[in-house]
Amino acid sequence: MNRKPHVAVLPNLGLGHLIPQLEFAKRLVVHHGIHVSLLLITTNEPSPAQDQLLSSSHLPPDLHIVPLPPVEVDKKIINDGDVLVLTRLCVITDHSLRSLKSVLIALGKPNALVTDIFATQAFDVCKELLIPTYVYVTTSAAFSAFMLYLPKLDSDVNCEFIDLPEPIQVPGCSPIRTHDLLDQARNRKIDEYKWLLHHFSRLPLASGIFVNSWKDLEPVSIKSIKENPFFKQIPTPPIHPIGPIIKQEETLSVVDVECLKWLDKQPPDSVIFVTFGSGGTLSFEQQTELAWGLELSQQRFIWVVRKPTDSTGAGTFFNAGETNENDPKVYLPEGFLDRTQGVGFVVSSWAPQVTILGHHSTGGFLSHCGWNSVLESIVHGVHLVTWPLYAEQRMNSTMLVEDIGVAIKPKMEAGQQNIVGRKEIERVVGMVMEGEEGKVIRSRVKELKESATKALDSSGSSYESLSCVANYWKANHN
Repeated sequence: MNRKPHVAVLPNLGLGHLIPQLEFAKRLVVHHGIHVSLLLITTNEPSPAQDQLLSSSHLPPDLHIVPLPPVEVDKKIINDGDVLVLTRLCVITDHSLRSLKSVLIALGKPNALVTDIFATQAFDVCKELLIPTYVYVTTSAAFSAFMLYLPKLDSDVNCEFIDLPEPIQVPGCSPIRTHDLLDQARNRKIDEYKWLLHHFSRLPLASGIFVNSWKDLEPVSIKSIKENPFFKQIPTPPIHPIGPIIKQEETLSVVDVECLKWLDKQPPDSVIFVTFGSGGTLSFEQQTELAWGLELSQQRFIWVVRKPTDSTGAGTFFNAGETNENDPKVYLPEGFLDRTQGVGFVVSSWAPQVTILGHHSTGGFLSHCGWNSVLESIVHGVHLVTWPLYAEQRMNSTMLVEDIGVAIKPKMEAGQQNIVGRKEIERVVGMVMEGEEGKVIRSRVKELKESATKALDSSGSSYESLSCVANYWKANHN
């Protein structure tokens, strides 16, 4: 009989949710002596990147993958450009979690369940089974504060949030400009907003909230959630900053090895890495401007190129890792690959991000500002050019530039909605790699790199935060 506490962890679809919660599960097992079942939402549509991640990960003996019965998803829901990402995610999750009760019973009713923010249906099942339920927030403490404040904002404000004359003041936190709001909160009439409000309204039902951040990175937001009278009266569950938890290992393909060999030959801190996460895509026009901007900058670069799409910035969210489309390189300006040969290295669809960010030749990161990418960049001491595309990325971008001070943000082209022009790209890439402002933010990110290491040490704030909960589970383990 396994005498360790047994905890189930339930991530949602999408690598941005799965990767940090898989790493969280590993930390529970390796550092805190917990037996973990990772419950996997599966569908009839394959996810090549997810399959590769799970098959290549070296799982510790007390971590077991438990796929939930696959959901037959109407291909129309997955492929219909009119059905937005969060709605698709929530519909699939809603169907999948109908089997959760029987799965938890078959597992012998774990001592606790840690669920994703968009899988709060688990609260109802676990209440019935008397299983304490926690939430794992895959984004920032600042966004966690916004999530907890949204139900109050929804009841107080009649108009659309984007029409408010002033920034949104989350109690005790930095104001949020309305144009930085995530897409799902920009139109309160759509299903995406209703799903958002539904799940965020249920967060106070949790026994605790794990946040993938740490005190030195977000001191104001973390303190506010813990101490501000507004959050106390909700009442907000205990918040546990346990980050930065990032991907620790990557399986390298033949192309990845080629890319790293090229990187080995470059001078220290000389290459800017350009990629938009597991789900990000650009429009054809914007991809063309980015190509010209990189070329004009004359800086060394690695660029992960995908087939452009004009429908949504999250064009590969549900099929990350697929490479069977036309070669994305055909969508680059004519002659670009020849003109940048030796200076740049272009790869299609996918690259080993953590390995590249940890390489001594990498000196900058042009990123979509997904929270996993932000943490990976800071942990490896690489400062950023921010290029937000979807979800809460605009909020992350503003925080990185204005509050944390580790990034530069390009300006949109005058008269061109949502397009960053080639000259502006040339300017910011040059600034982050060689300019005085680049030196200042490089110094700041190196400080936070050290702070991140200390937070996860056995005497660090994040280690102690997770240890406190793990010890509670052990003390209450039958």
